[in-house]
Amino acid sequence: MPANPVFRPRPNAIQALFGRRKAVIGVIHSLALPGSPGYEGMPMQEIVDFAVAEATRYRDGGVDGLIVENHGDIPFAKPEHLGPETAAAMAVMTDAVRRAAGLTVGVNVLANGAIQALAVAKAAGASFIRVNQWANAYVANEGFMEGPAAAATRYRAWLQAREVKIFADVHVKHGAHAITADRSIPELARDVEFFDADVAIATGQRTGDSATMEELSTIADGTSLPVAVGSGVTPANVGDIFTVADAVIVASYLKQDGVWWNPVDPDRLRTFMAEAERARA
Repeated sequence: MPANPVFRPRPNAIQALFGRRKAVIGVIHSLALPGSPGYEGMPMQEIVDFAVAEATRYRDGGVDGLIVENHGDIPFAKPEHLGPETAAAMAVMTDAVRRAAGLTVGVNVLANGAIQALAVAKAAGASFIRVNQWANAYVANEGFMEGPAAAATRYRAWLQAREVKIFADVHVKHGAHAITADRSIPELARDVEFFDADVAIATGQRTGDSATMEELSTIADGTSLPVAVGSGVTPANVGDIFTVADAVIVASYLKQDGVWWNPVDPDRLRTFMAEAERARA
């Protein structure tokens, strides 16, 4: 039998991108960009300056990489919201962050904006995109494993953007409109790999949700991909998480008052990185 082209061996994307396993990735939640529903006229330079200042704080605090996310994900809620103006602004901001921080940078979108995000990443020199609900949303809502996720995979090849890696969420909690209600965690992990993702992210469906250690282990056992944890990471649990995961994506804990849309808190960042370094020593 020929080798399965979907589940082909591939290099560990975390090691390849960040030069190490057990990477710490910070999140920059930008101000609303031109063309997005929340935009209120702030000059683009001020938006870029805010993002660059956040990137500098993260870099000085010792993180290994960054994810640039438009504030609240609102421009990515529907494909038409990531139109030319917003996409161009996102690329300009991401490129400025990458140049200022000198770190590996990615962008974060919802799955129905994945095609646009690949173009943004390619234009900005970003190394990866994080895609919420990469496969599982289409399985649960449409009943078949096709649609935008598969289209984005084809587009990645057409764009000659294979070097742009895909970090795909495996949602483990069931919210009020549970997109994963009829899928087991191993099935979700398999779906993510089927759609040619490079990293599986264990995360909750809603703000405040996070994967338990048991759920994280189930995901890791169900995929050949490296696994990252995308929510609920704190100094108290990062040591345990790093016994299973290759990376952590940390937002809320590192922000002022622990609120994800606030600026980075250098004291919280210092506390977190001290525990992370102890865990990976």
